[in-house]
Amino acid sequence: MSETPAPLRAGATTGDSLSGFLYALTAYLLWGFLPLYMKALAHIPPVEVIAHRVLWSVPIAVAVIAWMGRTDDLKAALRSLRMLGMGAMTAALISVNWGIYVWAIGSGHALDAALGYYINPLFSIFLGAVLLGERMGRTQMVAIALAVVAVGILTWEAGRLPVVALGLTVTWGFYAYLKRRLPIGPNQGFTLEVVILLLPALAYIGWLLANGTGHFLEGVAWDNALLLGCGIVTAVPLMIYANGAKRLTLSTIAIMQYIAPTLIFLTAVFVFGEPFSAVKLLAFSLIWAALVIYSAPLLAQRFNRAG
Repeated sequence: MSETPAPLRAGATTGDSLSGFLYALTAYLLWGFLPLYMKALAHIPPVEVIAHRVLWSVPIAVAVIAWMGRTDDLKAALRSLRMLGMGAMTAALISVNWGIYVWAIGSGHALDAALGYYINPLFSIFLGAVLLGERMGRTQMVAIALAVVAVGILTWEAGRLPVVALGLTVTWGFYAYLKRRLPIGPNQGFTLEVVILLLPALAYIGWLLANGTGHFLEGVAWDNALLLGCGIVTAVPLMIYANGAKRLTLSTIAIMQYIAPTLIFLTAVFVFGEPFSAVKLLAFSLIWAALVIYSAPLLAQRFNRAG
């Protein structure tokens, strides 16, 4: 997530399928409940958690692309300086994104994480206009303006920018932008990223073990299990999503992407008990209004096609 990827390339599909819907729904539900897992890791430093997310994702990702018969794609990418360079950039961005997310959940800022993922689609529109020269419609400009006002309100309340939310939005926005330009499939691209990050992750985990400051293999079975499971909770939802996205239209994916931040929001308020002030309610209401304005044309397009 990010935990929650942006839609795949346009033209990936011409219609929706039930299997695609179920794949995507499963991925978004897994991402939505991921804070519960990450909260259990709150006593472990975020960098150590990220290192284990990378380490244990590698065998799963490699096994999946081997099963798909796509290992040649990965080998070609590893032999290409251009692909390695682009993969290194996306790997760096996703690492920072993961780090912010893990810290946010563990330190009581899950609401900020939800806000960041709500803003994501609006930031993607902004990036498209700035970097690709895409024209924004009037409704899109209104939606982005409402999001800017919401961020301004939160900044005024806290006396500083909502760094966590904006950090998640910006890192994921640029990650998704660069990922779309990577000439490789989503599963192969994810595998390339974790393979690039593998050596730094191994070096860091080895350093922790050598100094006796790590949490893995230190006698606490629950910590060992949670850190081992980081590969599953990282790689599996992403790969399930990749299989669902290619079976769905972009408009369907764009609407479904709100499932995860909504579940994160509900978990933050009703499970973690994070304070939700009147000012935050106003800011979130503006974001929700912006998303309704942004989604209305997509819903209309979806229903017109169904009709």
